[in-house]
Amino acid sequence: MFEVIILSFALSMDAFAVSIGLGIKNKGDIKILALKVGLFFGIFQALMPFIGYLGGIGLKEYIQGYDSIIAFVLLLLIGGKMIYEALNENVEEEITQISNKILLTLAIATSIDAMAAGFTLHLFDLNVYLSLFLIGIITFIMSYIGVYVGQKGGDKYETKAELLGGIVLILIGFKILLF
Repeated sequence: MFEVIILSFALSMDAFAVSIGLGIKNKGDIKILALKVGLFFGIFQALMPFIGYLGGIGLKEYIQGYDSIIAFVLLLLIGGKMIYEALNENVEEEITQISNKILLTLAIATSIDAMAAGFTLHLFDLNVYLSLFLIGIITFIMSYIGVYVGQKGGDKYETKAELLGGIVLILIGFKILLF
């Protein structure tokens, strides 16, 4: 279960970083925005790994014996992408108004990585539904907090959060490969 908690925090770092950016741009009621961002990101961050998990089960008989290598490569790619984005991109700068459509788009964009990570869930000895719940709740909390951090001038934390998330995902990939 410890691995899932660490995975949950690592996956939530992308949403946390975007939430900080949204908090910086916020011109309206911070409480409503924080709740909406938490809900959008938390729900999608829990839903996408479930889709990935189901895909992993469907492919399990074909990838058996190679599943730890595939999980390592996926987590390495996801972590590398997060690190690259942290150093090169800031999508929130392009947003002028925070609408539900924008939040939906960002929730999907930040959770695509979680879908790929969902392929690895069958490698852990755990309750998948509890794991998905934890991923969703931790992402909700981190995103909710991220909006407030952004409002308080937290742009300096945005890149660090995404970097940390990427590094942790890569480390989890190494753990799966080596143990």
